[in-house]
Amino acid sequence: MAYRYQATEKFWSGFYGLSDSQKESVRRTWTIFKQDPFDARLGTHKIHRLSAHYGKTIYSVIIEGDLRVLFYIEGDIVKTLVVGTHDLYR
Repeated sequence: MAYRYQATEKFWSGFYGLSDSQKESVRRTWTIFKQDPFDARLGTHKIHRLSAHYGKTIYSVIIEGDLRVLFYIEGDIVKTLVVGTHDLYR
């Protein structure tokens, strides 16, 4: 499926707060993510607790170490919610 991508303001706020090297890691991951958000290299997985809370399937992509991006899919739109550490899951 060909997806369209949208990022929330919270995503951009988190992104601009990252170090330069973390921003570069996000950019490298984005290259893969925009081709296929479920590419095995991304370690995409469902976050069950957040999915139950929000009533939609929330996924996490591993950027590096403890750095993650959370997103969900609605129709043909992939909505990136936030970027940060595992603290996002709270």
